[in-house]
Amino acid sequence: MIIQSLLDTDLYKLTMLQAMVKAVPEVLAVYRFKCRNIPAFPLAELVGDLRREAEALSSLRFTGEELDYLGGLYFMSPWFIDYLENFRLLDRHLVIDTEGCDLVIEARGPIPQVTMFEIDVLAIVSELYFRRLVGNDRDAVLTVGRERLQAKIALANAVRPRATPFEVFDFSARRRASRTWQEEVVATLKAQGGNWFKGTSNVDLARRLGLVPIGTMAHEFLQLFQAVGGILPDFQKRALGVWVETYRGALGIALTDVISMDAFLRDFDLFFAKLFDGLRHDSGDPIVWGEKALAHYAKLRLPTAGKRLVFSDSLNVPRAIEIYDHFADRIQTGFGIGTNLGNDLGVAPLNIVMKLVQANGQPVAKLSDAPGKTLCANETYVAYLRSLFP
Repeated sequence: MIIQSLLDTDLYKLTMLQAMVKAVPEVLAVYRFKCRNIPAFPLAELVGDLRREAEALSSLRFTGEELDYLGGLYFMSPWFIDYLENFRLLDRHLVIDTEGCDLVIEARGPIPQVTMFEIDVLAIVSELYFRRLVGNDRDAVLTVGRERLQAKIALANAVRPRATPFEVFDFSARRRASRTWQEEVVATLKAQGGNWFKGTSNVDLARRLGLVPIGTMAHEFLQLFQAVGGILPDFQKRALGVWVETYRGALGIALTDVISMDAFLRDFDLFFAKLFDGLRHDSGDPIVWGEKALAHYAKLRLPTAGKRLVFSDSLNVPRAIEIYDHFADRIQTGFGIGTNLGNDLGVAPLNIVMKLVQANGQPVAKLSDAPGKTLCANETYVAYLRSLFP
């Protein structure tokens, strides 16, 4: 099995799951897979192996040790640990098919069930693709990956300190080359990364390697409220409100680009700006985005000494250092690096996502600050959303 533990996922899947179970457990959702780049061979060729891996997922349960670990995280509630004790992924909620050369994957069902498929499905597709792509050249490819990893470490170790520290997190679970390669990368960063390597989003690796698990929310959490709980123009406020009510000051980094940074800031008033510790960037120009965030805090007359800007959009180490040098004397920063850590081995990785596209029969969408990231089949809804959030 590629996925051998239900903890082999990003932390934000579990933190979002806790909030969803508490606030909106009855929502029926649809998640849809998409490959954004052109693969080296048709992904439809992976369908048989993918179905076998998906079937094996249904045998997994959280172990007693894993539940004890989660229960020791200060933001996890005892009732949620009890809920997870009986949790499993039901493969009947997962549709895997082909359409010509394309792979068609959808997860359909109650959102507390189907949300957890995302990272596992993406990690499985990515590893199956990597295995087929490199074939017998695996050892040579891993040698290239280790050389590139050492170059990244040397570059990060040489960063000139500023008023706030340079901090990097591993965010590579979803598009990693393989489970074992991600573990090697994270273990190497722990051993050689110095004070700048702060942890990983992979909960299983964090538990086994003694690292801090990193993560808060993703786009799907805010998108969900486009279809739940009130009028559409207020969906971001509803989502942020549920998050605050669930975590009471913990996990205070808000994601900003579901409907563009400008639209987010119109909703991110003094109330939320005081309650959240910072903001996460995931599309558009990071320098422009960060300057908008600083200007917003200044407009609200909030000091930035205790705030943080987290960057996570297609980063590599040189780009992270460039952004750090621009902002680190004015505000704390953090850098979540994904594919460039977990799948930089000299062969082109897949750019794959699995996004929430429907909730309770209604379309939901993301209109980020970067072209090409919208995933919604209903063009009428996308146009309507753009008219509400110009």
